[in-house]
Amino acid sequence: MLALLGGVVPVAAHAQRVARDAKAASAASNNASGDAHRRSPDAPFAFRGVALGITLDEFRAGSTVRATPLGSVPVCETDVQAGALGMRLKSRDSLTVACRWAHREDDRWALSQAVVDGAPALEHVLRFARTDAQSALHLYEISFVIDEITAEDLRDALADRYGPPRLATRNVSSPGALPMYVWENAVSSITLCFLPGSRNGTLTYLLKGSDAWVKSVVRQWQASGAEAG
Repeated sequence: MLALLGGVVPVAAHAQRVARDAKAASAASNNASGDAHRRSPDAPFAFRGVALGITLDEFRAGSTVRATPLGSVPVCETDVQAGALGMRLKSRDSLTVACRWAHREDDRWALSQAVVDGAPALEHVLRFARTDAQSALHLYEISFVIDEITAEDLRDALADRYGPPRLATRNVSSPGALPMYVWENAVSSITLCFLPGSRNGTLTYLLKGSDAWVKSVVRQWQASGAEAG
């Protein structure tokens, strides 16, 4: 009997090791697949899981809240809480809508701080627009204002993840020009710009062609005379 057990235990241990190795390999494969997707030239850039191009409904339904304090939630210009946060209140038929993360503080709503590279951002906003009056609102821009130390650290982190920036203006001598770094793929871009004086940074995730797209949407609204802003 002892001899039989001596044979069974090594076999069981081996089977457990094989199962663990298979699980680890599967996890590594999934991570590699996720990395490949994030780096795909055809996939819009994402801010910590919040991808450009998603609909407003998808943004609201997702559990990805990248802000502090804990318990923060998305608040958009179509929500009644928007007015308490100093945001413009719009109808659900609006062609463009801005959102921010916010939280309840005692008996009122307060703006939260987006967390960028592990540090609270000074400002943030997520902007959505429709391609026409009937289509869903899609996320076309995410922008932040961050402090200089975070901006410098983020510049290195973005270069490590996406490679050298397509555009890099480090030492700028011409008046009005700002140090700027731009990463891009086929459908989107990330722009990091250092501001004069404060040396704070602006970080902007943007869908390509969205400027023309949003201007077209605004022209449609102005031409229709609709009250949906």
